[in-house]
Amino acid sequence: MASNHQDHASGNPQLPEGYQAVSEEDQKKAVRFFDYGKSSADTNNFEYAIELYIQGLGVDPENVSAHQALREISLKRKASGGKSMGMMQKMKLKAAKDDFKALMLNSEKLLAFDPGNMDHMLATFQNAIKAGYYDSAIWIGGVLMKANTENPKPEFSKFIALKEGYQSFKQWRLAVEACGLAQRMRPEDMDLQKELKDLSAQETMFAGKYGVAKSFRDSMRDTDTQQRLLDQDRDVQTNEFLVRKAREAEVDWQNTPGDLILFSKYIDALRGTESSDYENKAIEELDKMYAQTKQFKWRQKIGEIKMVQLSRVERVMRADKDRDPALKNEYMQFLREKIMLEMQEFQLIVENYPTDTTARFQMASRMFQLGQFQEVIPVFQQVRNDPKYRVQGSVLLGRAFLDAGYAEEAVETLRTVLDEYPSKGDERSRELYYWYGRALENHNDLPGAIKMYSQVAQVDFNYRDVQERIKRLRGAGNPK
Repeated sequence: MASNHQDHASGNPQLPEGYQAVSEEDQKKAVRFFDYGKSSADTNNFEYAIELYIQGLGVDPENVSAHQALREISLKRKASGGKSMGMMQKMKLKAAKDDFKALMLNSEKLLAFDPGNMDHMLATFQNAIKAGYYDSAIWIGGVLMKANTENPKPEFSKFIALKEGYQSFKQWRLAVEACGLAQRMRPEDMDLQKELKDLSAQETMFAGKYGVAKSFRDSMRDTDTQQRLLDQDRDVQTNEFLVRKAREAEVDWQNTPGDLILFSKYIDALRGTESSDYENKAIEELDKMYAQTKQFKWRQKIGEIKMVQLSRVERVMRADKDRDPALKNEYMQFLREKIMLEMQEFQLIVENYPTDTTARFQMASRMFQLGQFQEVIPVFQQVRNDPKYRVQGSVLLGRAFLDAGYAEEAVETLRTVLDEYPSKGDERSRELYYWYGRALENHNDLPGAIKMYSQVAQVDFNYRDVQERIKRLRGAGNPK
């Protein structure tokens, strides 16, 4: 492998150290596996299709299109009721601790059977980097970053792991993005703020020296276009660059005012400045376009900008409240107003796009936060029919039943989703056991509640208030 890297590195000094290219011969060999895999998936033979794709990726691990096709197959399998890999199957996945290619493929196979598992995404990401398959790492890193960002309880450690992974092969732009998401979760962390600035400086300093064109594979053939493509796709820039980009986009659109693609690029450039003045200008332009075309997508973008602005204010007010507890009431009042406005925005999306389950879930989550438990029950009943929100929607449905005074319905709802949930010991299963315990306690099944709280305590002794609840219920004379 080292000699392979040496050949390619000498031919293209812009590639980061450690990159492992795949020969054209192996790329062609792998196509046969992918073609057979696609045919199997087309006949709903998903598990055989997964096996074929994994075999093909063993020959051509850098085929991002194949990685993406495999993920789409895994999502279809999940939607059709496919379960996670059983213990016996997992035991067959063996690899030497330093065989990073095999470890990457093993974790990707586990992910194919459990496509929402962020631990498997992270393992695939980290092993792809160690194996030198940087295109694959960037692809799965993007999947993980999106999944963690959309998670109602994003994991700080996942963003940090992404940051560190991208740093290791000098993908400064992506490292900045991951670090920025981590910093938003801990805005008071001064060390993280400094690191974000340092990474941004690295990104500016090394722009063009390292990076991906269309892919590392393409950059082997087309190094001349790397800088241009990098500049077009850069997410984190200096303020001057972003403002200049917005002005250039405005000129392009004004020169061709009927071109809505140029209009969208202009709006994106205004938003990219993360400046209230430019964002408000975007809102004005979008409002005009919405009035002119009556296309809701322009009104939807207005809502997106407003929600970003509200989140920015909320972070500042939260930091102020943490420094001065006297500001707590003011912060809580703003937070409620923010949630109310967000709910109204998602409600508009649902009214215009009734099949948008994500918007419906976000709307329902805000209704729940606002204490509209009775009203939100039928909404969560709809949402949980989407496999993507089956678990999250069911947990919140159970909690809504509980808070609305329907303890028996809460017990049945949470028991059903807990029986279906395949993983034990992860964060989501702890949440399920805890709220199932709360429902059982409310339903006066105290021994059952103790058992559920005990399940949580055995995995995470400091989870919420399980210690206090176990002691209180056992102290009331319930059996241990």
